[in-house]
Amino acid sequence: MEIQIDLKALHPLEVRLLRAFKPDDEITTEAIISTLDYNTGQCNQAVSWLSAKELITEVSRSTSVSYELTPLGQEYQSVGTPEERILAHLEEQGATLIPDLSAALELENKDIGSAYGLLAKEGAVKMDDQKRVCLVDADAAKSITLIRALLDRAEAEGPLADDVLSQHEREALEGVSRKRGSSSAPFRVVERERVTYKMNEAGVSVAKSLADAGITGVEIGQLTPELLKSGEWKGQAFRAYNINVPQAYVPVGRRNPYSAFLDHVKDKLISLGFEQFDGSLVETEFWNSDALFMPQFHSARDIHDVYYLEQPTHAKSIDEPFLSNVASAHEDGGDTGSRGWRYSFDRDFTKRLILRSQGTAVSARTLCNATIPGRYFGMLRCFRPDDVDATHLSDFYQTEGIVLSPDVNLKTLLGLLQMFAVEVAGATDVKYVPAYFPFTEPSVEVHIKHPVLGWFELGGSGIFRPEVTRPMGVDVPVLAWGLGIDRMALMSLGLDDLRELFSADLQAVRRRRSG
Repeated sequence: MEIQIDLKALHPLEVRLLRAFKPDDEITTEAIISTLDYNTGQCNQAVSWLSAKELITEVSRSTSVSYELTPLGQEYQSVGTPEERILAHLEEQGATLIPDLSAALELENKDIGSAYGLLAKEGAVKMDDQKRVCLVDADAAKSITLIRALLDRAEAEGPLADDVLSQHEREALEGVSRKRGSSSAPFRVVERERVTYKMNEAGVSVAKSLADAGITGVEIGQLTPELLKSGEWKGQAFRAYNINVPQAYVPVGRRNPYSAFLDHVKDKLISLGFEQFDGSLVETEFWNSDALFMPQFHSARDIHDVYYLEQPTHAKSIDEPFLSNVASAHEDGGDTGSRGWRYSFDRDFTKRLILRSQGTAVSARTLCNATIPGRYFGMLRCFRPDDVDATHLSDFYQTEGIVLSPDVNLKTLLGLLQMFAVEVAGATDVKYVPAYFPFTEPSVEVHIKHPVLGWFELGGSGIFRPEVTRPMGVDVPVLAWGLGIDRMALMSLGLDDLRELFSADLQAVRRRRSG
């Protein structure tokens, strides 16, 4: 069947592309940029429009993976990785305590701890009886040498293609690269899809018709005051008006579906006897992590990449007795019945100001003044430097909650998770997966199955450890959960991408919901 195309309705980007390529030419992003000097967005638009009009046909599709340096990787390449800097310091200064290493190298305790763990695993360093880091054999750190070679190579050659790397190089890069939250890793994993198109018979026919009609795609589309004033319009070709273009649709006012969904969840929790809490978007490391028994030096804290404030950098103080109680829990367990993490708690680092990365920070604050028994919840905005995709945002909301009572247990928690997954999110397939969080034991993740996206995590939960509750003056079991309210809405509203919740195209959200 012959495709009927109104030549006047073609966009100049489409016209120029059709006229620039021959039937046997491969049409790729690289070829379009080279031939027509389009930017990437213009390439995507032109190809998308022509493909929808069935004037070009996809002939091949492939995905390439590469590793490129992040700003942190560029810093490591220039001044050295934490592991390299530790080895150099030990060779020059001898055995050193971890806090002194941190001060001398101007690195966070957690970075020093992670680097020490890797070096100790390879037999390059060890801890002596005085808790000092000692150099054993710098040459034993084989992985450090390999990472240095990869950093230098990426700096000189650009992104490292996966298909030219050796198996050892791939394994090394897996430990120092990330797709999301790549600001905390020296390498970023980049996946690029290469799609090749060719003009089909309909496209060739339209290209010939454009040439016969003298339409080049460089015609003037709008007569501006500047053109009239300068006289440049004289003798120029103008793009024809298309009077068949439908008029813009103006929707009637309607409440945002996501806003209505949030109010529905709030009303449901309040009807169950929960009190709502809230807190500042700017938080300290103390409440965001330390009060949750996350060690300052340990790589476990890496699961919560954060945005740091540039000015001011630190809070003036942390309320007592909570600071001393938490510091004691970290150092030797305090009165929690635990041995703690066995390190010297950094009371300056704990004042560092960040954007809240998890709603559990507000739960920890709420413990200080909570009634027993008590039920609390919040709808809290959080920030993490994640790469944005269909199920991840760098700026997102969590529904956070705690239940304090001598009578609650894991069965009570599973009942609450079931309510969120089935009654709030509207999921029919739900599963519970054992998990690890430094601040809960036992810990449980709840997963739901989306009809398009498949299984994904709704959030984490558990029972707060005594190391979290007792420093705040609480001596009863405390259930805690932090669930992605955005992901619940994704399921409940029938959407396939979290970004649609915050799209300016509200009509598209309305159509998806009603459909």
